Order: sequence, then C-alpha cells, then structure tokens
Amino acid sequence: MFEKSNGQEYRVDYEPAESSSGLFGGNSNWRGPIWFPVNYLMIESLQRFHHYLGDDYQVECPTGSGCWMNLWQVASELSQRLIAIFEQDATGERPVNGGCPPLQHDRHWRDYVLFYEYFHGDSGAGRGASHQTGWTGLVAKLIQQQGEYDPKSAPDPLPKP
Repeated sequence: MFEKSNGQEYRVDYEPAESSSGLFGGNSNWRGPIWFPVNYLMIESLQRFHHYLGDDYQVECPTGSGCWMNLWQVASELSQRLIAIFEQDATGERPVNGGCPPLQHDRHWRDYVLFYEYFHGDSGAGRGASHQTGWTGLVAKLIQQQGEYDPKSAPDPLPKP
C-alpha cells in the first residue's frame, strides 16, 4: 500500500524479518513477525475467549479459506505452526536453522535446537539472538498443550453454508 503526497511516496511494505529501511531501526531487534511472546499471548487469549464464547462462535481460518473453526481450534492451529518451526521436515531439516548447513546436517549440531529472539515470517528461520530460552522456550508449553489436547473431542472445522 502506498500513497503520494506532494510528490513524495509513502509506503508500508511487508518485511518478513529485518527492516529494509533505517527509518524503522534497520537491522533491529523486536521486529520479526513471528515473535513468541506476542504469539503465545494471542494463543492464550483465543483459548480464554473460546472458554467464554464456546464452540458455536467460529471464525474463518485462515481468512479467505472457507474453513471455519472455533477459537480453540484457531489457537491450536497457531500453536502447531509455532511448534513446526522447530520440528524436522521430511528431509530432516528444521525451519529454525534456515540455510545453515552445519545446523541442518552436521551430526554434531543438527539436534541442538536454538531458541532465537524472533523468526522469519516466510521461512521460520531464526533471527536475532540465538539464546532466548526465556520467551522462545514457551514452545515447550505449546507442545504440552497440544499433547493434552484431544482433537476428537473438538468439533470439525465447518465450511460456511
């Protein structure tokens, strides 16, 4: 989105990780679109609203998909996405390790998972400091919740009529 005013163009672009402009701090901390404290608080809030509103209150998730879920299911979906940042894919690679071959493939390093400050919005690669066990360690709580969550007891996502 951009707007011109007096011949000057102003725009706000999507940045999946670091700012491309010094205007907003350049290579600045606290920038990534995947930042665990905010995501964790969002998940907890969705769970609390689900407790209040119940299964009948549903939203489209993701927006434009035609798939409708209750707020607990949305919280679970977000949790699974955050957990997947640390899980190995079919090729044995973890999104958190980005394009770092030793962290992806070296037998001495591949199973040491780093808890970064924030994560790239498109790839999930870790960004910022790599020792943020305080807030990024919240992934352990999300894993616990997912282990306790019984999807069989939750209603299936419903397509909108």
